[in-house]
Amino acid sequence: MAYSDLRDFIQALEKHGELKRVSVEVDPVLEITEFADRSVKGQGPALLFEKPKGSKFPLLINAFASMRRMEIALEVDSVDAIAARISEYLEMRMPEGLIGKLKMLPKLAEMGSFFPKRVSSAPCKDVILKKDFSLFDIPILKCWPQDGGRFITLPMVFTRNPDTGKRNCGCYRLQVYDERTCGMHWQTHKQGAEHYRRLEKAKRPRMDVAVAIGADPATMYSAILPLPPDLDEMMISGFMRGKPVEMVQCETSDLEVPANSEFVLEGYVEIGELRTEGPFGDHTGFYSLADEYPVFHVTCITHRKNPIYATTIVGPPPMEDYYMGKAIERIFLPLMRLQLPEVRDIAMPAEGIFHNLILVAIRKSYPGHARKVMSAIWGLGQAMFSKVIVVVDEEVDVQNVSEVAWKALNNIDPERDIQFTMGPVDSLDHSSRLVNYGSKMGIDATKKWPGEGFTRPWPDVIEMSPEVKMRVDDLWKKAKL
Repeated sequence: MAYSDLRDFIQALEKHGELKRVSVEVDPVLEITEFADRSVKGQGPALLFEKPKGSKFPLLINAFASMRRMEIALEVDSVDAIAARISEYLEMRMPEGLIGKLKMLPKLAEMGSFFPKRVSSAPCKDVILKKDFSLFDIPILKCWPQDGGRFITLPMVFTRNPDTGKRNCGCYRLQVYDERTCGMHWQTHKQGAEHYRRLEKAKRPRMDVAVAIGADPATMYSAILPLPPDLDEMMISGFMRGKPVEMVQCETSDLEVPANSEFVLEGYVEIGELRTEGPFGDHTGFYSLADEYPVFHVTCITHRKNPIYATTIVGPPPMEDYYMGKAIERIFLPLMRLQLPEVRDIAMPAEGIFHNLILVAIRKSYPGHARKVMSAIWGLGQAMFSKVIVVVDEEVDVQNVSEVAWKALNNIDPERDIQFTMGPVDSLDHSSRLVNYGSKMGIDATKKWPGEGFTRPWPDVIEMSPEVKMRVDDLWKKAKL
């Protein structure tokens, strides 16, 4: 049964021994970050701070900070189960004959449960504040010493495509400037920024925005998924949870938000109004630099009775976002293989912080195949930000970084096998020559073929024969080793 809200998820974490309640007063300014950082790096539990200093609202952090917690969040024994479901739907074809079509009906009926459901009333409107409210009543974190201020770090930011009317939900950090305004950090490649540009081009003065905080885990998680434009994140949440997301219209705009949200910030962005946002201790492990971003004006706050503030921190890996990204890696592999069937597996090591390193195992079929795969990945949505792609043969276990390094370093002639290209890079890349534009590197670490100009013999990997292994298995026991 799908979680109804954040409280259900908290109960599940507690039931599985994955949550610790912190009853002592801890300051959202820096101290909670230190707690969360120590916990995630020590494989500790999720933390529910019952008395954040300066606020009456409890605070939840590290709720997704392990693969076990990701499984609890998505209600699966393994996140690969979701990938398997995606594969099933991708492979669906209309069968021939009456019996085949009848067997298809349950799947078609299940698809109806993916789509969001509009409701007229919602828990997120237990309290409606249009006059006397302050963002500082919420225990918003100042995460790291050089941060430009307090930041909302785990929001669901809802905007609407002005041309198609389709909704988008993204996870864009917000720097709190004062009681009612924030910096809206949607990077230039994100859909929120695209909606802003379209309104700017149409000379529209304002853009409605709604920010929901805290919901059932699948809905919260859907905000970070790298989906194609205009594919509704709330529908994907419905797919993952097997139950429609209930949505309710905002008080001050026609935008809709998850009815089970803990907090909702309603407001607008004034087109053309920019303000310095940052610095911010980011998931790269470095501070992202201050830059100019739109200003979000909050005109109304609604929240549940006794709401819980859900947040996260990012910084030197591994952090909570690594486990969220690892689940994305597994869940979206079938979609990548739909376009690149030769891909057997991919891995994004923690040290690569998602966009800096992708390891790819392929079933090589022709000369230059590895380079074709590199180019294709650089053309796949947010995978275009991949700074380094290493392609290896299918027998290499890309989940074992040590094995990849060993085989790749043995297999490459650097001048021959490394290629460079220019293109878009992540806005957070502080090393690129220009903001949002720089170089990427592809490494072909596959076995080289004569058709690629390699005429020397290629040696086998050293392995003991199976017969000797079996004999030594018995001798090993007799030797009591």
